[in-house]
Amino acid sequence: METLFYNVGGGHDNQMIGRAAHIIMRGGLVAFPTETVYGLGCNAYDGEAALRVFKAKGRPADNPLIVHVAEPHDAYAFAEPTPMYDKLAERFMPGPLTVVLPKKEIIPDEVTAGNDTVAVRCPSDPTAHALIKSAGCPIAAPSANRSGSPSPTTADHVFDDLDGRIDMILDGGPCTIGLESTVIKLDGENCTILRPGAITKEMLEEVCGTVSVAKAVIDPSAVKDGNVPSPGMKYKHYAPRAEVVLVSADREKFLAYVSETASSGDAVMCAEEDMPAVRSDLICLPMGHADRPEEASQRLYAALRTADDRRAAHVFVRKPGTDGVELAMYNRLIRAAECKITEI
Repeated sequence: METLFYNVGGGHDNQMIGRAAHIIMRGGLVAFPTETVYGLGCNAYDGEAALRVFKAKGRPADNPLIVHVAEPHDAYAFAEPTPMYDKLAERFMPGPLTVVLPKKEIIPDEVTAGNDTVAVRCPSDPTAHALIKSAGCPIAAPSANRSGSPSPTTADHVFDDLDGRIDMILDGGPCTIGLESTVIKLDGENCTILRPGAITKEMLEEVCGTVSVAKAVIDPSAVKDGNVPSPGMKYKHYAPRAEVVLVSADREKFLAYVSETASSGDAVMCAEEDMPAVRSDLICLPMGHADRPEEASQRLYAALRTADDRRAAHVFVRKPGTDGVELAMYNRLIRAAECKITEI
């Protein structure tokens, strides 16, 4: 299969958006940008197209897809929204929030991995919005990468993983957030975070009655066999080919440990302020300023891919905290490190 690659200029190339929408409508697969990561989209009403998504990614079929809509109220066509969904939509949509809702029969089981719920998201990226509107149907989409590897935050990342496996890639530039959306499940006025992201627990608490965090967010081993309501809850996820060494230590001790332990050609993620302390024979992956975790989260996947491009055997990274957006960083890194933490 030849994969077409087009730069859509921030979502304003109507001809290419229309061509991509036609591919979606006839059952094909299109990778497109969102504000979080690039998604691999298909018609959410087409079970056979959803199976092609799983095949292209090498993704286990018991891992559900997220259904993307142009407007929050579009979810009423295929799901059973609640008053709390509407409150959250008014506050956070379009944006990086996914809400798990009871589904209607029009959504095939292939999309939801057999669950009686469907995950709904309304992206804010202009290319994503234009594509969904033009297709005239909700678009089911996981991240546009090979299953288990770091999610793509540029169209080139998608090309590296899926060239020859999908119909088209729309290049809308780098993603602004860089981590997948926050996924929540509602219980009346309360919600549970199934996957953390840029919409943090603290932000959700301003709208919801009570916000809890699923145990699997912190401890992936808490997930048992069987289907899960949200992507990103199972398996080794977000991992480069290099071994991720997740180190629990303050900045000074982390840098000392890397200096003493790392082999030449290994990679190290560090704050820009700490770059001078990194040995010259190591691959330095700057993650922004130490007091700006949102910069580190935006650069995470690109840094992991850079480590692989430069053939690093190990990637050393300091364990993030679990407050605010750092919870999302921790969630991705604990999976990439296969739940192993080096305590210093």
